[in-house]
Amino acid sequence: MDWGTELWDQYDIIEKHTQSGLELVEKYVKFVKERTEIEQSYAKQLRNLSKKYNQKRSNKDDPDCRLSSYQSFVDILNEMNDYAGQRELIAENMIMNICIDLTKYLQELKQERKTYLLEAKKAQQSLESTYKQLDNSKKRFEREWREAERTAQYAEKTDQDINATKADVEKAKQQAHMRARVAEDCKNDYAAQLQKYNKEQSQFYFNDMPLIFNKLQDLDERRIRKLGHGYILFSDTEKNVMPIIGKCLEGITKAGTNVNDKNDTMVIIEQNKSGFERPGDVEFEDYSQGINRASSDSSLGTPKGPLDLLGKNKSKNFWLFKRTKLSSSTLTPFSTPPAPSPPNGAPSPKFGRDPLSYCLKEINKTVKPRISSFRTLRRSPTVTEDFGHLPPEQRRKRLQQKLEEISKELQKEADQSEALGKMKDVYEKNPQMGDPASLATQISQTSQNIERLRGELNKYETWLCEAGVRGDTLRYRTHSFNNNGAHEVLSPDGAHSDESTPDPSQAIYAEFDDDFEDEEPAAPIGKCTAMYNFPGASEGTISMQEGEVLAVVEEDKGDGWTRVRRHNGDEGYIPTSYVTITLNK
Repeated sequence: MDWGTELWDQYDIIEKHTQSGLELVEKYVKFVKERTEIEQSYAKQLRNLSKKYNQKRSNKDDPDCRLSSYQSFVDILNEMNDYAGQRELIAENMIMNICIDLTKYLQELKQERKTYLLEAKKAQQSLESTYKQLDNSKKRFEREWREAERTAQYAEKTDQDINATKADVEKAKQQAHMRARVAEDCKNDYAAQLQKYNKEQSQFYFNDMPLIFNKLQDLDERRIRKLGHGYILFSDTEKNVMPIIGKCLEGITKAGTNVNDKNDTMVIIEQNKSGFERPGDVEFEDYSQGINRASSDSSLGTPKGPLDLLGKNKSKNFWLFKRTKLSSSTLTPFSTPPAPSPPNGAPSPKFGRDPLSYCLKEINKTVKPRISSFRTLRRSPTVTEDFGHLPPEQRRKRLQQKLEEISKELQKEADQSEALGKMKDVYEKNPQMGDPASLATQISQTSQNIERLRGELNKYETWLCEAGVRGDTLRYRTHSFNNNGAHEVLSPDGAHSDESTPDPSQAIYAEFDDDFEDEEPAAPIGKCTAMYNFPGASEGTISMQEGEVLAVVEEDKGDGWTRVRRHNGDEGYIPTSYVTITLNK
């Protein structure tokens, strides 16, 4: 069934229907455009949201960056950003595949429909023109035939009139004969016009218009198919990106499953562990019984005052760290320590009648300022190049991290220097490839960089050696400013030491050495071979040469240092990364 056969007389209906179909295409294109605007706006808002919360957590130096919950949140923000990109892709594909394509196709359909309607209009105008010619010939034939009948009747009447002359009769007959011939010509012309019109009318209704209607039918069917394909694309465009969107959502789910509370707890501990030991108990000093303050050789580090709560512990191998000084750039003022009580003699008169109450008051007055000092230190630390503002454990980690960075830069410069040297040799052997003198500047710059990095490496190694005091032997050190503004360090037994003056506690450390020398040395647990030279310039360390074999006395406890012993009995700590270790089975 087609329009040309079934709707041959419904030109107006067909014209209206095709126009309505084109308007539907325009309406759908407009709908898709508004949908893409919504998608683009949604994607933009998602991107802004991700950017808003990413800006606050973009600092890689933030210690929270290592937390799984933090990293998972960053992953979620990244996945949401990718998700927004897929929404933008949906909008772009809809614009390209639906809006632009349908708009272009719609223009073609409009032009084609206009052409068909013009053809129909021309055919109709031609038929109307033929009909007008037929109608004119018909009216002329009717008029001439009536005139011929009138003249014929007049000739017959004249012929019967006895008063009419022969000439009058003859003239009337000639006039009637002429009118009859004219009427006959009009009749023939009318018949010809009628035949022509009927032929054109048949052509119009059976050929021309059905052909045009069928063309319009084909146009409308193509429009419907194209529109249906546009409907499918509306769904397929989103379906095509659903796998990627699904991956984004899976990434968000994975980010949630990657959150590890135990791991975050360990990261917090690792990042904030100070390396200090807890303060020991403060002994009760009963001055009413006249007990003298004296440290026993077997004492477990009885503190001599509130600022010496973490005193020496002779049961540990404290002998390795005789005079560990802190550089002036790393020290932060604490409260001034109280004057120690006299080692012998009766209590001071200021104790009054209640020496116990006075002692407790003195402890409260001296301990509280120290806690305050810790809070002040944490709130406003003085950032220094050697990370002296950090607790020992954190300082060692930061120094080791800095050493790794410098080592990587040094290796990079060394590789570049080696490459430049090879290139220079090639230029010297083959002058046509280049001038060796042109590399002099780069070689010199690389050498300067290597020297600078080696200097920094040695500097940080020295600081690491200073900070390498192990956690089980390090007691809490406090430091303050003296009257001249210079830093002072409190040794583990409560004595002051200053950077510019000899350490008055040297004798005490010597006492530790003497005590330790009487002990039996620990048995080796393995051996190690030095891969690099190590100066051993800091207290507690031992020097070594590349290739030297040493006995391992104590394994690395996680701070990057291993305790070793030479054949002559010298012991000390060396960087674990400088040796290859083989432990006894």
